[in-house]
Amino acid sequence: MRHVRRWPAVHATFGSWVDGPALRSVLRAHLLSLGPDRAAALIAHSRETTTHFAWCLRDRAAEPFTFWLHEYKPQSDWRPGYADSVHNHRYHFCTVILSGGYLHERYATSVDPDTGLITSATLLRATECRAGDSGYLLADEFHRIPRAADSTMTFLVKSRPVTRASLSFDPATRIGHRHVPVESRLEDLTSRI
Repeated sequence: MRHVRRWPAVHATFGSWVDGPALRSVLRAHLLSLGPDRAAALIAHSRETTTHFAWCLRDRAAEPFTFWLHEYKPQSDWRPGYADSVHNHRYHFCTVILSGGYLHERYATSVDPDTGLITSATLLRATECRAGDSGYLLADEFHRIPRAADSTMTFLVKSRPVTRASLSFDPATRIGHRHVPVESRLEDLTSRI
């Protein structure tokens, strides 16, 4: 998997410049400085999930990283199936909690060799994370956030995708899913028409 060996060094660099209050001020100033065109581009590259809003702050194709702000919805507005499922990502990332906090769980998973889907997940550890806490996750690692405090915000630095799809597993229903982003499905769509 691309860049796995260097990701702890990326996190060390990330951790050295992410002071919560100072970073929040920089992010606030950045958002206030956006003109109409740049604000429209930010909105167009951002998305809503069932548990949070993912704001794409910077995504330049020539750069190895993208920068995101995750604004978690109030817990009462969460719908099942995103942060609260056991899942991995198509990319590696570093994150720091700017405000609020959440319960972060890491898992070991079993994957069916025929379907490629998760068939079981075993909790390895659960950590209460608070504002100022930072960490990183590699694309082949599984985690979930079953709950977050209202007003939780995180800043993330993501690698470019290192896999075509990600996997998730719902602990309540014990059903696994594969997630292929729409932007990588055009060739499949074309062949199916």
